[in-house]
Amino acid sequence: MRLSPLYITVFLLFNCTWSKKTRIKGVQWWTLANTGQPSNDVYSPSAHLYSPALLPLTKKQRKLTTKNPGTILAIAKGAKMAVDECQHQFRNRRWNCPIEENGHGGSIFGKILEKGCRESAFIYALTSAAVAHSVARACAEGSIYTCTCDYNLKQPDGKDWEWGGCSDNAKFGHKFSRKFVDVIEKGRDFRYMMNLHNNEAGRRHVTTEMKQECKCHGMSGSCTIKTCWMRLPLFRAVGDLLKDRFDGASRVLPGNAGSMETEGNNGGGRRKRRKFTLLPANTNHKPPGKKDLVYFEDSPNFCEKDTSIGFIGTKGRECNATSLGIDGCDLMCCGRGYKSESYTVRERCSCTFHWCCQVKCKVCTRTKIRHTCL
Repeated sequence: MRLSPLYITVFLLFNCTWSKKTRIKGVQWWTLANTGQPSNDVYSPSAHLYSPALLPLTKKQRKLTTKNPGTILAIAKGAKMAVDECQHQFRNRRWNCPIEENGHGGSIFGKILEKGCRESAFIYALTSAAVAHSVARACAEGSIYTCTCDYNLKQPDGKDWEWGGCSDNAKFGHKFSRKFVDVIEKGRDFRYMMNLHNNEAGRRHVTTEMKQECKCHGMSGSCTIKTCWMRLPLFRAVGDLLKDRFDGASRVLPGNAGSMETEGNNGGGRRKRRKFTLLPANTNHKPPGKKDLVYFEDSPNFCEKDTSIGFIGTKGRECNATSLGIDGCDLMCCGRGYKSESYTVRERCSCTFHWCCQVKCKVCTRTKIRHTCL
């Protein structure tokens, strides 16, 4: 199917107008990342902050977390994991995943989510993955009352090992994340379909990356037999995979925009909704896969202050004067130049090990140079 230039232009104008006028709603749960360190102690001063009735959740999210006691702590942990991972992955790029703490109940990721660009696609995928990962791990740790280890992953015992460990419950985490995260997507437009696709892509990077882990048993560590189970990857590994997908994200346009499909609702009735498929904007590219990230709008250049997305630009950002990459001063500073200043630091140095068992170090004063964008 070849898309005409006129169709592409009309589509982009419509969606850019929609993104500027429409406030992203229902994402307040991300603010749980700023609630503080969760505690299971009912007498903890912050314990009341995790009462579902007091949290920034939708009615369906509140009902889901109440039905599954213990999940709210896992969600809060997942939200914090997502924020930390986003800032780690983009620490050396112009857009460095800044976080807003305005206290108005909006998205902590700011207005970038009002654009259908790569950055918002990454945020949706990462946060969805973080909930799935955190809940799956919490199940295995016994922190959630309605789930436990996944014993269905048991495979035939090997020659020198057997299944008997506690596998992370990735299936429950994936299902819970879909119910909790996807419920905030309202409407039946193309942006709705894009968000759902990216949410699912994030979850798939969690569930498909499980690895077998084993523990040895035997006299004097002889490992005559091993007990094995399936373990989720570290969330850093998930973040790395999603960052690769960000770099290769697919720009898409809606296909079959005029078709309708019938779906049931909770009342037993039937209703019709517009059905969209995701077609690559470049007809020479293959359609996006289920683990690919998709977007439809170009990203800002993030060089100058942009009030439309609440970004302050790269002025004052530290850069690497010797790098030719995105963290280098030429690209980070967008050709505006940079200034260099020296500063002194006191560091441990000349450390030696003394038997037994101390490490003694000297304190050295060193001069370093910091480069910042003009």
